[in-house]
Amino acid sequence: MAKMIDESNYEEEVLKSEIPVLVDFYADWCGPCKMMAHLIDKLAAEYEGKVKIGKCNVDDNMSIAEKLNISSIPNMKIFVRGAVEESIVGVTSESALRDKLDEFCL
Repeated sequence: MAKMIDESNYEEEVLKSEIPVLVDFYADWCGPCKMMAHLIDKLAAEYEGKVKIGKCNVDDNMSIAEKLNISSIPNMKIFVRGAVEESIVGVTSESALRDKLDEFCL
């Protein structure tokens, strides 16, 4: 299961993480986001210890979304040592997402 990321834990869980972090920025009302939710949770379990995978609701955490200029969702960002290294916007395939995660695995 992906970890919930919000304003209270964003700095610790994402910016200060020792391992790469993929954050899925979503909203509950977003159909394409719902399509990605199962895949995000599946990958979180499979990549545990190699890549941290979290979810951030943009409606509840607008300050994070604004800092990252998120204007379209689903929007997945891969952070390495606190910096955004990759952005994936929209619905994407499992294989494409795995390929991106594998690039950043330790």
